[in-house]
Amino acid sequence: MKPVLIYLLSVNALGFLLMLIDKYKARKKLWRIPEATLMWVAALGGSLGSLLGMYTVRHKTKHPKFTIGVPVLLALQIVLGLLVYRFLCF
Repeated sequence: MKPVLIYLLSVNALGFLLMLIDKYKARKKLWRIPEATLMWVAALGGSLGSLLGMYTVRHKTKHPKFTIGVPVLLALQIVLGLLVYRFLCF
């Protein structure tokens, strides 16, 4: 269970940081982080961190791909996590 927790904390921290970095780069007109990368990090378990990052710095909040996609990923990850926990821990 501990490696899973470490993974989830790490990937969510990465999702949060990538949103902050991409917002900074957008303001400075620098090379940006591809949207596909942001979505992959969210899909690989970092959806909560990505969502918190989005709304902390108001980044990608006008893109339906993110405003709908990331919360849907989060909901799916919660359901999947609960199912895995229920069937593996009981």
